Amino acid sequence: MDATLATADGLRLQLREWPVPGPYGTVLIVHGLGEHIGRYLHVAAHLNAWGWTVVGYDQRGHGASEGARGRLSSADDLLDDLGRVVAHVRDAHPRPLVLLGHSLGGLVAARYVAEGAGDTPPAAWHRPVDALVMSSPALDTGMHLGQRLLLAVVGPVAPSLGVGNGLDPAWISRDARVVSAYTADPLVHDRIAPRLVRFIVDAGTLVRARAPRWNVPTLLLYAGSDRCVVPGGSAAFAAAAPRACVTAHAYPTLYHEIFNEPEQAEVFSELRAWLETRVPTPV
Repeated sequence: MDATLATADGLRLQLREWPVPGPYGTVLIVHGLGEHIGRYLHVAAHLNAWGWTVVGYDQRGHGASEGARGRLSSADDLLDDLGRVVAHVRDAHPRPLVLLGHSLGGLVAARYVAEGAGDTPPAAWHRPVDALVMSSPALDTGMHLGQRLLLAVVGPVAPSLGVGNGLDPAWISRDARVVSAYTADPLVHDRIAPRLVRFIVDAGTLVRARAPRWNVPTLLLYAGSDRCVVPGGSAAFAAAAPRACVTAHAYPTLYHEIFNEPEQAEVFSELRAWLETRVPTPV
């Protein structure tokens, strides 16, 4: 089931929904950098089989959604977009809502949730959610000092200059079939601009800083052999967050896309168990 949703600046976001009758709740999937929601069909199938309706969308500049590839018009674009999708899902599905974000999507979802853990009233785009799942989130990109200085110089001058993201497709999975399908996918791209990089850096810093005050049930699953993001960012978040609120598990040998690794059955099993025990469902 496909639909579109308008952003604040007039772009159309492509939405997809996989409903089930009488669901426990809804899982809203937020995909990663350069990819699209179509790469999560098997994730949606697992969640459907467990009794969850699934909604996903192509983030702006990705997949079938409008917007220049890898670019933002303003720093909060991705957060405002997610807020609109959350509001849309809340209106259509009153049961519990779980955000599930991977990589950039994990960072966007975490930054969205972190807005409710600050000292000041949350931004207008923020809506509460019932739980959060992060898959190899981009909480730390591993930028060295030289890269940060370059961002500081180039960012204000050319915030929308699209360049290659520098990520090798071989880093996403140890399954050659996954890598081959990724490289052949016409909806996958490798563009990124300084304003998006700045968002990633700043959002990761804020999420880690607010970890001690985390107040939403959260499952953090991350790859210990990740070369797309720094696993230490997830480890630092988990160490600082309340253990009663955040459940974290590292998979030492897995690459970035943990739901596309040969050991994916183990990852799905942990996700299912956590959803069944930690997410409140209506009586």
